[in-house]
Amino acid sequence: MEFEEIRIPLFMDDSEEKIKAHSEAGLVPVLEDGDLTVWDSLAICEFISEQYLSGAGWPADPRTRAVARSCSAEMHSGFSNIRNSMPMNVRGTHRNVGITPDTRKEIDRIDSLWTDLRTKHQKNGPWLFGEFSIADCMFAPIAFRFETYGVKLSGISHDYMQFVLNHPLMEAWRQESRKEKETIERSEVGI
Repeated sequence: MEFEEIRIPLFMDDSEEKIKAHSEAGLVPVLEDGDLTVWDSLAICEFISEQYLSGAGWPADPRTRAVARSCSAEMHSGFSNIRNSMPMNVRGTHRNVGITPDTRKEIDRIDSLWTDLRTKHQKNGPWLFGEFSIADCMFAPIAFRFETYGVKLSGISHDYMQFVLNHPLMEAWRQESRKEKETIERSEVGI
């Protein structure tokens, strides 16, 4: 599937205006498909799955699919302590931030979740539910955050995180981020 990416640097004087040219909600990411605008990451994943993947973005089994949707929704709406104390900074390395008990609780939840899912589904493939799914898309930014801030995970979760980080598309994301010239001061923590 061919697409064009429009990169809008965030937290700049004209960021809001540029984003609103694509979405009245003023949120990113935004997907424009013809006259359709979708401005929420989970909704974008659902749309791509339905329109272009014949529903393959979710596991085929209804019970497994329900769990995958629950995990994705938990990631989408939760883990605010991680988001706040460990801002997305793919270019950052060896950052040291203080991990509060509430942040530790969220890290432990993700560690436990990844371990449980990989243990249950490892015979079906290397992703959270065996085959690649929307759940892996939703947790990919967490893998980058954990790498940036040196978060230690248990064995199975660590292996999953490394698998995700070593995927060619994640490596391409990392390389593209290194080309960006802007610095978002609020994301420069733990230096």
